[in-house]
Amino acid sequence: MSKILIIGATSTIAIATARLFASEGNDLYLVARNSEKLDIISTDLKTRGAASVHTKVLDMTDSEQHEDLIKECVDAMTGLDIVLVAHGTLPDQSDCQQSWDKTYKELDTNCLSILSLLTSCANYFEHERNGTIAVISSVAGDRGRQSNYIYGTAKGAVSIFMQGLRNRLHDSNVQVLTIKPGFVDTPMTKEFPKGPLWAKPETIAQGIIRAIKKKKEVVYLPWFWRFIMLVIMHIPEFIFKKLKL
Repeated sequence: MSKILIIGATSTIAIATARLFASEGNDLYLVARNSEKLDIISTDLKTRGAASVHTKVLDMTDSEQHEDLIKECVDAMTGLDIVLVAHGTLPDQSDCQQSWDKTYKELDTNCLSILSLLTSCANYFEHERNGTIAVISSVAGDRGRQSNYIYGTAKGAVSIFMQGLRNRLHDSNVQVLTIKPGFVDTPMTKEFPKGPLWAKPETIAQGIIRAIKKKKEVVYLPWFWRFIMLVIMHIPEFIFKKLKL
């Protein structure tokens, strides 16, 4: 049985993953901004087998609260084994292009708040010399595209930060897992036309659990996105810049 902190616990992928954790009888600590949704999810997870479910309402852009959050979580569950970071937004690229304030807000939510939280998590697990840090990044961070380079910038920075943590925490026996989903059918992407490359949140959740158990370091979900991004990464820049992606 593990003690698991889930940040952004009301997101669709986080809910699907939490349900799998609950079915294994784990202790859960859920953090999100919406107290009503947290209460509903908490009740659901208890009925699915969670040993305990604790909740906290917090806007993760309030980085001054991150260190205290880790302490409160450890006190509530008498320990901490796994942190899953799943909070974020999908910005409107065209709006951000016209406003640095909007761009900064999105970067704060999707990047800076995560880096702040990971700093506190890394220090805790480094001291404990054990644990797992799993963060949902995105394939969008592998290469900048005109259609979503604000989001891609945030996710790319998170992925590089995770690389550094992985290097730093290797000798401390801490798993640092970067999760890179492709297209996922969630409320955040409801306006997008769907096709064969789109995955359900439950599929992503199963991949996350599997990657944690297998001590993976980087995982593309579904698996075929690793090869799609390999091709995209190797398109020469003089060609790539002309593509409407």
